[in-house]
Amino acid sequence: MTSRDTVLSIDCGGTHTDAVCVRAGRVEAQAKVATRHDNLPLSISEVLDEIAAQLGQNALSLVQRITLGTTLLVNAAVQGRLDPVGLILSAGPGLNPERFAIGEHVSIVPGGLDHRGVEVSPLDTASLEKDVALMADEGVSAFACVGKFSPRNPLHEERMGEVVKRAAPSAFVTLGHRLGGELNFPRRMATAYYNSAAFRLHRDFLDAVSEVLAQKGCRADIYLLKADGGAIPLSAARPCPVQSMLSGPAASVMGALALDDHIGDKTTLLLDMGGTTTDLAFFVCGSPVLDRDGMKVEGRRTLIRSLATRSIGIGGDSLLHVEKGDSGPVLETGPVREGRALAFGGARATLLDALNVLNSKDGMDEVAGNVAASQKGLAELGAILGVEASRAAEMAVDNATAKICAAISGMTEDINSRPVYTLRELKEYSDVRPERVCLVGGPSACVQNRLSQALNLDVTTLPLADVANAVGAALTRPSAIIQVFAHTGKRNLIVPELDVTESLPSHASLPYVEERALALLKDNLARNGIMNYPIQVTQSELFAVLADNGASAKDMRVTAQVVPGLATRLVRS
Repeated sequence: MTSRDTVLSIDCGGTHTDAVCVRAGRVEAQAKVATRHDNLPLSISEVLDEIAAQLGQNALSLVQRITLGTTLLVNAAVQGRLDPVGLILSAGPGLNPERFAIGEHVSIVPGGLDHRGVEVSPLDTASLEKDVALMADEGVSAFACVGKFSPRNPLHEERMGEVVKRAAPSAFVTLGHRLGGELNFPRRMATAYYNSAAFRLHRDFLDAVSEVLAQKGCRADIYLLKADGGAIPLSAARPCPVQSMLSGPAASVMGALALDDHIGDKTTLLLDMGGTTTDLAFFVCGSPVLDRDGMKVEGRRTLIRSLATRSIGIGGDSLLHVEKGDSGPVLETGPVREGRALAFGGARATLLDALNVLNSKDGMDEVAGNVAASQKGLAELGAILGVEASRAAEMAVDNATAKICAAISGMTEDINSRPVYTLRELKEYSDVRPERVCLVGGPSACVQNRLSQALNLDVTTLPLADVANAVGAALTRPSAIIQVFAHTGKRNLIVPELDVTESLPSHASLPYVEERALALLKDNLARNGIMNYPIQVTQSELFAVLADNGASAKDMRVTAQVVPGLATRLVRS
């Protein structure tokens, strides 16, 4: 094995951790191990050891690039297991911030700015330190400070952050203005909140990967998938967990792009069923649909650019549990996962066990693991419900497929409620409906035909379905993003990522700044040997302001980035 075009991916899911090694577009090795939530480094070490066993002990030292993906964050969100957050808000006159507040730990700080960023009432932090100390005593270790007009002037947010750090020195603090320049207070609030809520899980995952790779002598550059399918360096990913909240679903989208030869033939629905969740995404003309309104978490919009995906708490290891219904006990599937299926040594029956019982009876799909253990578990649930094991299995599978069908219907209607755009081209489409389904994920072979029957659509299980996310992560092109800040009053144009400051004509327009952003990004890519990646402006804003001398001026902000996609096509034998 040589180092030519050698990339490695690690995809850490709620049930399994996968790894794939790709050289010159060809999958050279793949591995899957159980995810040990109490010992992530061990899971990562085990999966890398399997890769090394297939390719040779020096294989990892030859890897040029590593891309990570994970569903740990979205799984936690779906199951309601994100960390509590202390939300510190300042809005000033007008909108009551309590209307959009999230969570049980909220402190409203008097004071505010106007839409220009000018202070209209001073910030009063007299009671904030006490509020934060009380939250910390209640177990809160992550905070988010958000002011209504902080992108225009971050002073109040910064002062609130300083108070939080004094009262809780070890706490993680997100300042809303650092996550985006849009003046949308509710979305910035949600973005900051979920950035802090996901911090601990995000940190632990990245620390585990970095620690194990260092121990094994792998010095390659490490990237993490974002919600829009781009891959950013670990240094940029660490302070912003919310960008990678949908890293796992993005990896499955990239995997489908690589593995589905017919994805451009018809409007395609992707279903990625893992052990904990099922992720949904749409493709139009072979390109994934983009969520132009910002990523949703727990029903709340954020400022994060994202592929249009949806995650529901239905997976192969989703727990089966009896609940009280209007006309008697009912069998529910998910959203909680407590461990593996009985068929694989778990303690309680899951969706996979129900599928085993039905598939062993009618042969519609494949079985997996110890079928006798699955039958025993469903018989016990059936006894509680007063039905046979096969009927209990039917109830569980019907409940799961009904939830999947409802999620598909809801996502279809949501997508069609506004103009539809795809990742490849910002072209508007209308009336997007699934015409075919591609299926990936570990339980695919156990559920393909039942899903086809429930959806009344052709369902195709893709090759390498059980490691599709890892394949997608491995083949994703590294992204580059720059933010350009231009101010005609100050006569300057600044690009922090490139350490660039240049003079700006006083008459400069927004199109001028957009052109400079694209040119600077293109030049930076060329200096790094990247000549053929497509680039685009993803955000462009202009604010009318007053310069220091009182004259009118323009404050312009433009974001440009590499268009997410595959760095290379997959070569198959």
